[in-house]
Amino acid sequence: MYSIVAVCTGNICRSPMAEFALRRAFEAAGLAGHVRVDSAGVSDEELGNPVDPRAGELMRRAGLDASRHAAQVFDPVRFADRDLVLALDVVHWRRLRTLAPDEAAAAKVHLLREFDPAVAGEERSGLGIYDPWYGGPEDFETTYGMIAAAVPGVVRAVARELGTARDAAQDAAQDAGRA
Repeated sequence: MYSIVAVCTGNICRSPMAEFALRRAFEAAGLAGHVRVDSAGVSDEELGNPVDPRAGELMRRAGLDASRHAAQVFDPVRFADRDLVLALDVVHWRRLRTLAPDEAAAAKVHLLREFDPAVAGEERSGLGIYDPWYGGPEDFETTYGMIAAAVPGVVRAVARELGTARDAAQDAAQDAGRA
């Protein structure tokens, strides 16, 4: 089973949006039985809390049910059983690489937007997804749009790694990521 964790600050906005969008995309690509996705935060300030109500509403409108989500903290021991660690912002990427016990673990850490072909080749500093928590509904929409744009690229990369890349799976993942 290929294992992915999406990581943001408190695990109540960005990383749950990424987790649930990725799950749906892997289901649509026929890879749900081969890929496990969860999420966590680098901070314990929201530990156990549900998804932010604004993120929850946006996900409901997108057909994603995060009602049972409870924020958790990224524990460095998780590097051992994760194949891909997706940081939602540059500060998370840095923190996760600092937490990595060795270079092999650090190499698993990527920014989610590295998988968005529209920003391929941009400097790492420009690939973060800002925290919508401080804004309004439009900030959550923008954030979700950035996440959704990267989801098909993650699915394609994982499918290639699993040796199951097919045009149908890629098309399904693209459609699911846009939803």
